Amino acid sequence: MVIKSINLETVCGITSTLPDNRLPEIAFAGKSNVGKSSLINALMNRKSYARISATPGKTQTINFYNINEELYLVDLPGYGYARVSEKEKKEWGRLVERYLHSSKKLKAVFLLIDVRHDPSANDKLMYEWIVSQGYQPIIIATKLDKIKRSQKEKQLKAVRQGLGLPSGTVVIPFSSVTKQGKDEIWELVETKVLDRKEASVSDENEF
Repeated sequence: MVIKSINLETVCGITSTLPDNRLPEIAFAGKSNVGKSSLINALMNRKSYARISATPGKTQTINFYNINEELYLVDLPGYGYARVSEKEKKEWGRLVERYLHSSKKLKAVFLLIDVRHDPSANDKLMYEWIVSQGYQPIIIATKLDKIKRSQKEKQLKAVRQGLGLPSGTVVIPFSSVTKQGKDEIWELVETKVLDRKEASVSDENEF
């Protein structure tokens, strides 16, 4: 995917009206601090366009990034952050639920799981909830650079078993440091979402 233009077009809080977009949308879900902003920055070939923070729970809105006037990357609020009040958690949950229910252009949901650990109870609940909304999430196993190569297959197996993934579910190992997995994600988006027969993942992103 050659990145020609990026625009943070819409930011929606708990009381915001969600946009009625005309372009396909790809949403990214995951617990707080799992690396959603780092992933989105890597996909956009930017270092800090999506705000990254060491403080979990920083993304409290749904952010719509317009890419090339072709599609939207949609950053959903993180879940499972203990220091957020129960009221805030419920409000964020309702915001995400409202988006999943109302979006007419949502084509795929990526669920990010920290490859270093077995999926948490919140991860399992989110996976099951996304499935119940009619989507089959694509799993991205983040922070791949934080484990040894010899641990990779074991940890990926733990992710599959922990979530109870059906056979054939796509799991993409990803590292925001080495960018491993970025091309695979874009290839999937281009072929499955944009319906391109030949993905251009080998092309260099433009600035």
